[in-house]
Amino acid sequence: MRLAYDILGPVPVGPVRVGASVICPGRRIELVEAVLDAGDGPLMRLSAWRMRSRADGPPASPGPHPVPAGPDDGRPKRPAFFPTELAYHRALDWRFVSGTFNGPGPAAAWTRPECTLVAGEPMTPLQHLLVMTDAASGISATLDWTEATFANVDLTVALHRPPRGEWLGMDATTVLGDSGPAQCFAVLVDADGAVGRSSQSLFVEPR
Repeated sequence: MRLAYDILGPVPVGPVRVGASVICPGRRIELVEAVLDAGDGPLMRLSAWRMRSRADGPPASPGPHPVPAGPDDGRPKRPAFFPTELAYHRALDWRFVSGTFNGPGPAAAWTRPECTLVAGEPMTPLQHLLVMTDAASGISATLDWTEATFANVDLTVALHRPPRGEWLGMDATTVLGDSGPAQCFAVLVDADGAVGRSSQSLFVEPR
């Protein structure tokens, strides 16, 4: 599965609308698209390749990246840069095994859901993974949040198997260019090992 988000504008805290369509139907592989808007044009666009799971597939190969130490070894962290308690970071319980929200450099963290996306329905592991992965560039920031902005304009997630379980993790690194753009890369894991990777394109400028 591959999910590619293009972020076209800030998403407001309020009513939004999502429309979905099948772009390329197929029995084994299909391409779908979803567009989010708040009434004034698209704010986010997602294209996703969905591939049918096979019960008789080959055995999984070992991933090239070790799984970070488990959540029981992690340290609870809250980011210092959100001015209010009601913010994105409260959607998940964060346990850092390396790095931190509040200092520069690569970081690895485990998370579990602390909210629902739809009232009365538990967050699925895939939904949890996508909520978590959007913060990869936030936990691995290389610059001081008070001195620079580095908003991501996209998010691409490529999975070689579905995530499983309550706790999911990521090991993220941000690489700065010398002219403004930057990239964030993360290895995505569950308790059984790696499930895929993510990338984000960042635009960096002084505050």
